[in-house]
Amino acid sequence: MARNKEKLVLLLDVGPSMHGVLSEVEKLCSMLVEKKLIFSKYDELGVVVFGTEESKNDLTTEVGGYQNITVLQDIKVVDGDLVDTLQKLPRGRVDGDFLDAIVVGMDMLIKKYKDLHKGKKRLCLITNAIHPIKDSFEGSKEDQVMTIAEQMAAQGMKIESIVVRGRLSRDANKGVMDENDHLLSIFSKKTHTRIVYVDTPTSLLGALKTRRVTPVTVFRGHLELSPHMKIKVWVYKKTQEEKFPTLKKYSEKAPASNKLATHQVKVSYEYKSVDGSSASVIPPEQRIKGYRYGPQVVPISTAEWDAVKFKPEKGIKVLGFTDASKIKRHCYMKDVYLFIAEPGNTRATLAVSAIARAMKEMNAVAILRCVWRQGQQNVVVGVLTPNISQNYKIPDSFYFNVLPFAEDVREYQFPSFNSFPASWQPNDQQQKAADELVQMLDLAPSGKEALLPEFTPNPVLERFYRHLELKAKQPDAAVPPLDETLKNIVEPDPELVAENKSVFDALHRHFELRQNPKLKKSSRQWYQEKQSGSNAHVSSGQAVNSIENQPPLKIEKIGDLTPVQDFEAMMSQRDNPEWVEKAIKELREKILALLIHSNEGDKYQKAVECVAALRKGCILEQEPGPYNDLMHHIRQYCEEKGIKSLPQLLASRDLTLISKSEAEDSDVTAEEARSFFVKMEPKPDV
Repeated sequence: MARNKEKLVLLLDVGPSMHGVLSEVEKLCSMLVEKKLIFSKYDELGVVVFGTEESKNDLTTEVGGYQNITVLQDIKVVDGDLVDTLQKLPRGRVDGDFLDAIVVGMDMLIKKYKDLHKGKKRLCLITNAIHPIKDSFEGSKEDQVMTIAEQMAAQGMKIESIVVRGRLSRDANKGVMDENDHLLSIFSKKTHTRIVYVDTPTSLLGALKTRRVTPVTVFRGHLELSPHMKIKVWVYKKTQEEKFPTLKKYSEKAPASNKLATHQVKVSYEYKSVDGSSASVIPPEQRIKGYRYGPQVVPISTAEWDAVKFKPEKGIKVLGFTDASKIKRHCYMKDVYLFIAEPGNTRATLAVSAIARAMKEMNAVAILRCVWRQGQQNVVVGVLTPNISQNYKIPDSFYFNVLPFAEDVREYQFPSFNSFPASWQPNDQQQKAADELVQMLDLAPSGKEALLPEFTPNPVLERFYRHLELKAKQPDAAVPPLDETLKNIVEPDPELVAENKSVFDALHRHFELRQNPKLKKSSRQWYQEKQSGSNAHVSSGQAVNSIENQPPLKIEKIGDLTPVQDFEAMMSQRDNPEWVEKAIKELREKILALLIHSNEGDKYQKAVECVAALRKGCILEQEPGPYNDLMHHIRQYCEEKGIKSLPQLLASRDLTLISKSEAEDSDVTAEEARSFFVKMEPKPDV
């Protein structure tokens, strides 16, 4: 782990023109150190600031010049003090020279490590680059930059430049900015360089990769186009979800005097067989796994499991090619992989480039069967998309996305708005108000996206790491409020909302929100009123207070007191799709029970209310079957028992069958639904 440690020097512009974003720079750099303390605690880091009035660096003392540059922290292993240093950057009063700062950073790395650790030494420059650099004593500025870049390449150094523009560069000299941009681009001709331009504090937070992930191949081998044509390729992961660091159990049992205590908690399990009053430990070789099959547990030994395992051979095979339009974006699963030709293999590089460019020209993609490792149990099928490089130094490659099997696809059927009654559908004014709201919240109104994925950090992780650093210093510290920069990611832009207040007002005007009187009362309040025999009207304010003062209750079963309210509450629970099916089934059974146990029709009114609620719920869920089956059953029941009052109550409420105009899955026409009450009239006594 220590042999892979990175040696990094931060070059930070603290001149007057950078004061507006220095607070974000402090957060970014301190976050960098905080993540290194978690993931790369052996990394070493130094801090150089330029644009200060004073000059404090070795080159100023040794050779002169390099003014207004201060070494804030010499290179050392990352620790908590570095976090404190970066959270309190000085505010300079002069315009700094970023090229002098690069030379000072190089000098620190060369003196510290000489020719060692090539490829692991890095400079990170954060500036707006809107001020001219000093002229060179010998040659042009381009020659000076070229000489510095050659020296960096010889020492195995990399440089990353983050140029902050946006509102900071509105009044700047465009000629000076173009010249500085050109000088920074020269570094890419001689050394490994990354230049990023940002214009908002949010994008600045995501511009610097605060965690260094070493690329590791998931596959090295042949891409088989046919048994007689194979190309040697390497496969890397292009994207992967960043997760929380693994939390470990901590023990306080170790004595405080023991400085070498790890405080780790080790968990071990024992399996015992209880026979009467004694229990014996079962050794691992006598244990066997069992799999549930209905009420049984089927034991399967390791040998049997190995025998039935699918053991495909390692390799990547092209199954065929298809038009890119036939592979939908929503079918992509998991992470993205990058296919490149084997480094140093010219024939493989030419073959990959030729195939990639042919696929691009024909708008085609390849379907691949992949087994990354020998002994891997699962086979991956995915789509290979050409990635044509725009840089002559970077060869062409492929992107690979995993595609789903039939078992992985989830088909969700949602009802069309056209199937609802006209009274439930939006009018032209409502539709226009909704369209304007969507257009107003567009993240790319001028063609430039506001939250670019590559520059937008995960706000959940950012908040976690900041709180972790705070708790490390103050164990009893409370959770701080959400940072303003992170609010720009998780909340709408306040300025945008204020500018478009008329859009929100129109939406509020055309979509009136009203309280549902059937859902205002809690079951407890309804029961208390029932017991006291009170029919007094409860005001909406009292009903709202009743709900606010009581915790929300999760209805799991339709009761006898308020079946309609319980049904509506169960239908509104969307944490599990089974709630809808269960609510419809239980209300149907409740209606039948009310009919059976009714004494001279005393429960018919309550049954009709339940039928009305069931009909409404089945239309909303586009499930007409349970309701229509129930109505046929009620008709048969009334005919057999000679009941007249119940069909009359249902007809008065227009509770007929659900027709195809109300639910597409219904096989009942509108005419059949209207004539249903005629058929429900009981047969006359003979």
